[in-house]
Amino acid sequence: MTNPRRHQDWTVDRVVPLLGGAMILLSVALAVGLTPWWLILTGFVGANLVFYSAVGWCPASLLMERAGLPRANCRVRNATT
Repeated sequence: MTNPRRHQDWTVDRVVPLLGGAMILLSVALAVGLTPWWLILTGFVGANLVFYSAVGWCPASLLMERAGLPRANCRVRNATT
């Protein structure tokens, strides 16, 4: 059995969807509690997540990289080398 990921394994590629999900939940809560205009934030975050998945970066990911958060290395190593 493999060990679950720990906090030191946080990368830009994991934090962007986490931040997006938190912002969407916050936006929906504000829309229900205050005014439906907060759903504009939900649309903006959703558009940024689509943009991030299409091109590999978004404004939040650039800020995270400048803050020192590493990118995930998704390359699969060959077992023979």
